Amino acid sequence: MKYYFAPLEGITNYIFRKIHSIYFPGLDKYFAPFISPNQSKKVMTKEMRDLLPENNEGIYLVPQILTASGGDFVATARKLSSLGYEEVNLNLGCPSGTVVAKNKGSGLLAFPEAVERLLDEIFSRLDMKISVKTRLGMTEGDEFYRLLEIYSQYPMEELIIHPRVREDFYKNNPRTEYFEYAVLESKNPLCYNGNLYTKEDIEKLRKRFPDVERLMCGRGLLTDPGFIWQIQNGGSEVQVCQRIMDFHNTLYQAYREYMSGERNVLFKMKEIWFYMISYFPGNEKAMKKIKKAQRLADYEAAVREVFSFK
Repeated sequence: MKYYFAPLEGITNYIFRKIHSIYFPGLDKYFAPFISPNQSKKVMTKEMRDLLPENNEGIYLVPQILTASGGDFVATARKLSSLGYEEVNLNLGCPSGTVVAKNKGSGLLAFPEAVERLLDEIFSRLDMKISVKTRLGMTEGDEFYRLLEIYSQYPMEELIIHPRVREDFYKNNPRTEYFEYAVLESKNPLCYNGNLYTKEDIEKLRKRFPDVERLMCGRGLLTDPGFIWQIQNGGSEVQVCQRIMDFHNTLYQAYREYMSGERNVLFKMKEIWFYMISYFPGNEKAMKKIKKAQRLADYEAAVREVFSFK
């Protein structure tokens, strides 16, 4: 079984990825938060810094590109190839309103012909491994039937399916009946993504789809950064909790060294706790203290309270 870490904008940057891989080794791929090239084919310096090979040593990183333009995708992919990347990913899954309004991400799925034109240009002009991350469609799951026909025309490295439509965002249960259809009909290797939070979630999915050998986790690995490591290594709950604490402390210190100002560090760490607090049920009072913290000293005291509770 291959396990991937899904990208989450603003959170899974190179600092996060590097430290996560130290405390929880074993993931096969990390996917970087998407970069969005503009009309001049340029990519923001901040985005490219996140992808520099020297900032991602020791992990297999797949850059993700968000665009509706084949030319922009090709130009950006070639720039990434010059940095040593052999694989890039096309984002056809982002449900953000600002993205969809530009007919990018899952917004492009409403226009199957445009998807086909985009893939035509990408696969005819690039000699790289190309994977695609997709949703089922914009509003109805049945949109996926036509989209899968299109995807199957191209030799993808893998097709990563998040079985929700754009209108679901991250609510409602994944529509796994459409993933089942893909298992039967897809001409490309498949990766499942969506609502994988625990060992039991993965066992249930593997029982239903025994031939699927690639799983992508995002919010599940933010909630419990060590749950895949625990599956692979059989660590105890105490061991995982200790590693999460060490992971947090190292990440926190790295952000203190990298970022200027207490406010920026607090904002970054509060983003992570938005997910990770679910690993510590019954600790709502401490989480409120984390949210309200305006100084690092207050934040540190609240975090100590969380870890002592566990």
